Amino acid sequence: MMKGWHGWLGTFTGVASITVAALPWAALAVWSLARRRSVTGVTPPWTWRLSLAEVGIVYGTVPWVWMILLPGDRAGSVSGRVSLVPLRDLVAILADRGLVTLIGQVVVNLLIFAALGFFAPLRFAALASVSRILALAAGCSILVETAQYVLRLDRVSSVDDVLLNAAGAGLAALASRRWWRATARSSSDKPRLATAPELASAGRQPGK
Repeated sequence: MMKGWHGWLGTFTGVASITVAALPWAALAVWSLARRRSVTGVTPPWTWRLSLAEVGIVYGTVPWVWMILLPGDRAGSVSGRVSLVPLRDLVAILADRGLVTLIGQVVVNLLIFAALGFFAPLRFAALASVSRILALAAGCSILVETAQYVLRLDRVSSVDDVLLNAAGAGLAALASRRWWRATARSSSDKPRLATAPELASAGRQPGK
C-alpha cells in the first residue's frame, strides 16, 4: 500500500494510479472546454475536437514524462550518463535482460509522446505534418534526456530513447492522419474575408 506523498508521486505505481483516477476529471475537462467554446459560437464538431485534443495532449503526455523523470536509487550521488551510439542500449538490454524486457522498454518509449503525436495535429494546424511531429517529439525528448543528465537522476540519457520517442509520436500522427487531414481540408474550405486591397480593386470600399 502506498503511503505519503512519495508513494503517490515518487513511484511508477503511484503515478499510474493517479493517472487512472484522473480519467473522470479529464473527461470533465473536455466537456467543460467544449461547453465554453459552444457559448462563444464555435460549431459543435469543432468544440469537441479541439477540447479533446487539448486535454488528450496533457493527459496522455504528462504522466509518462513524470515517470521517466523519477529519480533512481543513486540519484544525486552519481554523475549523469550519456549514450550517443544508436541502438547500442537496445542491444545491451537484449543481451543482459532478454527479449521481454527489450519489448517492454521499446513499447514504453514509443508511448511517451504518442498522445502528443496523435492529438497535436488535430489541435494545431501548423503541426499537421508527420515530419513536424517527428521534429517536435525529438525536441521534447532531447529536453527530457537533458533534464535527466543535468538533474543527475541516475538514468542514462540515450539517443535510443530520443529515436523511439520520436518514432512513437510519428506513428501516432499517422494513426490520426485521416482526422487531421480532414480538419485541414475543412479549414481551407472556409470562406475567406476579402482584404481591403481586394475590395478596392473590385470597386468597393470596406465597411467602417
